Amino acid sequence: MAAAYVSCGHQEASSASVALPEPRAAAPVVFKFLNAILEGDDMRYNTLGGTGLLVSEICLGTMTFGGQGFWTNIGSLDQSVADRIVAGALDKGVNFIDTADVYSEGLSEQITGAAMRNSGRARSDIVLATKVLGTVGKGVNDRGASRGHIMDGVKASLKRLGTDYIDLYQIHGTDPVTPIEETVRALDDLVRDGLIRYVGVSNWSAWRIMKALGIADRLGLDRIASLQAYYTIAGRDLEREIAPLLLSEKVGLMVWSPLAGGLLSGKYNRDGSGEGRRANFDFPPVNKDRAFDVIDVMAEIAKDKGVSVARIALAYVLHKPFVSSVIIGAKSVEQLDDNIAASEVVLSTDELSRLDAVSALPAEYPGWMLERQGAERAASVAAPR
Repeated sequence: MAAAYVSCGHQEASSASVALPEPRAAAPVVFKFLNAILEGDDMRYNTLGGTGLLVSEICLGTMTFGGQGFWTNIGSLDQSVADRIVAGALDKGVNFIDTADVYSEGLSEQITGAAMRNSGRARSDIVLATKVLGTVGKGVNDRGASRGHIMDGVKASLKRLGTDYIDLYQIHGTDPVTPIEETVRALDDLVRDGLIRYVGVSNWSAWRIMKALGIADRLGLDRIASLQAYYTIAGRDLEREIAPLLLSEKVGLMVWSPLAGGLLSGKYNRDGSGEGRRANFDFPPVNKDRAFDVIDVMAEIAKDKGVSVARIALAYVLHKPFVSSVIIGAKSVEQLDDNIAASEVVLSTDELSRLDAVSALPAEYPGWMLERQGAERAASVAAPR
C-alpha cells in the first residue's frame, strides 16, 4: 500500500497518494472526518474522530473468540478458526480489530494477539483496540475506571495480547464511583508513557462524554477520540443527543452490534422462530414490531440488489456521516466475507428515504420543541451552492 499524506478540513490531500472516492449517496461527505481509498485497496478508511489515525470502516470484533464462562453464549471459536478469520479480514483491507479484557475472561485477547502474529502482518499495519472496566477478579478494585484498575488493566491486556502498545484503549462503560477527572488523567498518563496511543470510551451518555472532553481541554490532557456504542437501523436512539455531539466535537463512532444481535440478519421471523445468537441471548433490547417492519423493507431492497438483508442493514449504518467504523463479529469466514461486502453497497436517496421513514424514532422532548422553534431561523439561512 502506498504511503499517503492525508489532511482534513479545507486543506488538500496529495492526489498522487490518495484518491477520494465518490461520496456515498445522500451521505454528506463534508461531515465525514475523512473517507479515503488508498491505492491498491477497495476498503474505505475514515479518520478516527478528529485524529490522524486511519481505520477501516469495517472493524473486526473478537467477542466470538474463546468461549469461556458466560461468553459461550456469544461464541467459542478456537485459535485455528480465529486465525483464518483475522487473516481473511486483513486480506480484505480491514486494519481495525476490537477486543476487551472481559471477553471470554481474557482468552479473547490472548487468541486475538496470537492471530495477529500468526497473520504475518507487521504490528504497525493493524489498529488494535481493547477495553477496560469490567470485573476481572474477586477484589473490590478489580473493576471500574479508577486509576488503579486502569493501570492494572492495561498491563494485563498488554501481556495477554503479546504487544508493547495498544492503539485505542477504551473505558468499557460507566463507573458511577470514580471521578471523571481521575479517569481522564490516568488515560493521559498511559498515552504519555507510550502504552496506549489513543483514548476511547464505550456506552457513555452525551453529558459524560462532554464533561470528559471539557476536563481534557481545560487541563491539556489527551481527548477522547472515539465512542463505541450500540446503533442500528432498528435502534436509532443515539441520534437524539449523542450523534450531534460526535459531529460537533469530532469524536469518532465505532458501532457495536449493528445487526442488533443478529436480529437484522434476515434469519428470524415475526413469530420468534429462527436460529442464531438471539435464541440463547436475546440482546440488545429491540422494539420487535418496528424491527420487523424495517426488515420487510430491507428485504425488498436486498432482493432488488441481489444481496443479503444483513448487507443492507450494515450499509445503512455505514451511510451515516457520524460513523467511523462498524464492528462485525463472525463465526465463519463466509459470514465475515458477506458482512465485509456491505462496504460495497451504495443505497440510493430513495432507498435511504424509505429506510429512514420505516425506522424513524418517535418524537420526544426536547427534540420536537427544538425542531419547532429552530425551523424558522434555519429556513432563513441560504442553502449551500
